[in-house]
Amino acid sequence: KDGSWGGSLELIEEQSITSSTASMIFSNIKENVYDVHYLTYKNFKPVTSNDRLAIRFFENGVEESASVYQFANQLCRADGTFMELNSTTSNHIRLGTNPSDTSNNCDNGYIYLYNLGDSNKFSYTTIQTTGTYYTSSHFTSEFGGGVLPQASTVDQIKIFIGNNPSNNIANLQASLYGVKQI
Repeated sequence: KDGSWGGSLELIEEQSITSSTASMIFSNIKENVYDVHYLTYKNFKPVTSNDRLAIRFFENGVEESASVYQFANQLCRADGTFMELNSTTSNHIRLGTNPSDTSNNCDNGYIYLYNLGDSNKFSYTTIQTTGTYYTSSHFTSEFGGGVLPQASTVDQIKIFIGNNPSNNIANLQASLYGVKQI
């Protein structure tokens, strides 16, 4: 077929971090073309154990770093741990688990992002992540979502260390796609 079917993906950009870097920013997200974006990441390793990824949005080129984000995730760990992680006053949207800085631990996930380019709607996400927890190497999964509860045009996406923003990412590969409409 011609690839114009609804739901098919167009690769917008791929990025990679292989040495200590503060963040990854997708600056040309084609928000005026797509209502839905799909962001996938793999092999996240922090420089410092117990660090985890988060995202922030840029509105008309300005990073929104105030405590205005909301998120709710369900954490499920192989050792039987189940808990809800949530906030209504966060400065980011939480993504995944907290891996260690050892070679065998990492975090992987995907995020759907909605309404980024629509200045009349809130921008929100749904997430699914899997990884290994830093203290026990137990398999861990999180699923949930987040919202920037203010109508605005989001034109950039930042991935960074959410729980310790001054810390760096050691390794990360990420790809951003636009989801075609019918």
